[in-house]
Amino acid sequence: MHGRPDNRGADIATAKTNATTRTVRPHRLRGRGGTKVLLRMRRLSAFITIRVFDHLMKFLKILALSVALLTTVQAVQKPSAHTKGKPTGKPTGQLKPGEYWWKPQLSPSGPLMVLVSIPQQTMHVYRNGILIGRSTVSTGSKGHATPGGVFTILEKKPEHYSKKYNNAPMPNMQRLTWTGIAMHSGNLPGYPASHGCIRLPYDFSQLLFSETSKGGTVVVGDGKTPVPHLASNPGLMLAPKDFTPEMLRPLAHNDYDWKPERSSSGPITIVVSAADRALYVYRNGNPIGRAAVEIDGRGSLGDHVFSLLEGTTDRESSLAPGRAARRWMSVTSSGPSVPAEKIAARLRVNPEFAQKVYDTIEPGTTVIITDQPVVRSRGKAAILEG
Repeated sequence: MHGRPDNRGADIATAKTNATTRTVRPHRLRGRGGTKVLLRMRRLSAFITIRVFDHLMKFLKILALSVALLTTVQAVQKPSAHTKGKPTGKPTGQLKPGEYWWKPQLSPSGPLMVLVSIPQQTMHVYRNGILIGRSTVSTGSKGHATPGGVFTILEKKPEHYSKKYNNAPMPNMQRLTWTGIAMHSGNLPGYPASHGCIRLPYDFSQLLFSETSKGGTVVVGDGKTPVPHLASNPGLMLAPKDFTPEMLRPLAHNDYDWKPERSSSGPITIVVSAADRALYVYRNGNPIGRAAVEIDGRGSLGDHVFSLLEGTTDRESSLAPGRAARRWMSVTSSGPSVPAEKIAARLRVNPEFAQKVYDTIEPGTTVIITDQPVVRSRGKAAILEG
C-alpha cells in the first residue's frame, strides 16, 4: 500500500532540535546578561573592598600613632623638678641655665661626638666635626665630682630610675660607667649640683637621646685630666684628636693645607668662614684640608647650608677652572636664600686646592657658609672658637 513516508522519527528529532534551540537561546541571553551583572557586582565589590581597606588602614595608622603617643608620654614624661629647657638661636656665646641650641641639619651625617666641659658647665654635640647642638648642664657637686676622661655610651634607656638615690627619675638615661655616672634629664640650678651624673634640660635630653647610639663617644673635660678634642673649651668645629697649634697656623694669601690621608673615607663637610677668611674641609669627623679665602664684593655672605646633588650644570665652576659647575641644594638659610653659585662667585681660593676638593666631594657633601669666626688665638696657642 503506497502512502506518505513515515517521517515521524525525523519529525521527533526536528522537534527536539527546535525545543533545544528554543531552550538554549534564552539561556544564552540570560547568561550574557548575568555576566554583565556579575561584572558589575564584582566591580562594586572591589570598589567597596578598596574603600573599606583604605578606611581601615587609616584607622589603624591613627590607632598606632595614638598608642605610640600615649606610650611616649607615659615613658618620658618630664618630672616636675626637672628643668624643661629653652631653645636659643645662638651657636656661640653665654647660655643661661636650661638654655640650649640644636641644629642637626647643619651636618646630617658622619660620626657623632659629645664633649662636656665641667669648667663651662656646657655640652657640645658634633657630627662629622661640625657643631650641631650645645646646652647647659649640671655636673657633680663638691664631693661627687664628675670624672674627666673619654667614655663610651654603655646603655640607653628612655625611662630609668636610680637604684642608689631613692628611685629618682632619670629620663633619657645614657650610661657612661657601671658605677653610677650617666647623662640624663635633671634639674639645672646654674652650678654643679648632681651626685656625679651629667644633668641636661629635659627637652635637650630627648633631642640628644634621639641622635646618639650605644657605643658612642663622650669626652668629659674637667680642666685637669688630659683629654682629646679640647673638651674643656669646645668650639664651632671639633678639634682633632691629635690637635696641635701648628694645624691652625695663619695662612698666607693663596696658601693651603691638604692632608686627605688623615681620613680616607666618609662623609664630607666644608665650612667657609668669612671672618676667618678661610675654608675648612672635614671628612668623617677629621680635618683633611683648609685654605685661605678671599671674598669679592661688598656685604656679608650670610649663614647658609648647602648639600651637593648628583650631576653638573652647563656652566663652568667659578672655583675650579675648566670643570663643570656642580649642582647644589639649599638646606637652610638665615634670612633670604641665596643660590650657591652666587656665593661661590664671590670666593677666591687657590685653584690647585679647588681642584683637589672638586675631585674629593661627592653627592651628600654639606657646605656651611658663615660670617662668624670658627677659630681664634688665645696667647700663643691657637684653639677652636668657644
